[in-house]
Amino acid sequence: MRILIQNVNRASCTINNKIVGVISRGFCVFVGFTHNDTKERVERMVNKLVSLRLFDDENGKTNLSLTDIGGSILSISQFTLYASLKDGCRPSFVNAMRPDEATKLYDYFNECLIKTGIHIETGVFGADMKIDLENNGPFTTILDSEELGL
Repeated sequence: MRILIQNVNRASCTINNKIVGVISRGFCVFVGFTHNDTKERVERMVNKLVSLRLFDDENGKTNLSLTDIGGSILSISQFTLYASLKDGCRPSFVNAMRPDEATKLYDYFNECLIKTGIHIETGVFGADMKIDLENNGPFTTILDSEELGL
């Protein structure tokens, strides 16, 4: 499981010219799943995500979490986080989880986020989404379950 995290001042998701999700300060997260991902891994990744201290305190140090700042999350599914460009110039998506399985984990991921009490907005799995955001910093990080040993 991979989560690309953008520290944002605002973010929105539009589908067919209709805004389906919008947040102010917080994280815009792009979430991708691979074949060995499980509900247990999702739970561990959510716990890690919401405890990250990626916002500046009064001294300009990244010392504050989403909860500390009253931030929100815009959650967007993105299977291309598992694209491989190892061979040739066209991406391969063989490492991405099949959509019928990934949609279940994405829904579970969002359910777990909601349980944290943080305000959550989402895109729509598999839709052609237009994401508009203002990255704060810019500050972008990646959580990778394999790298974290989860």
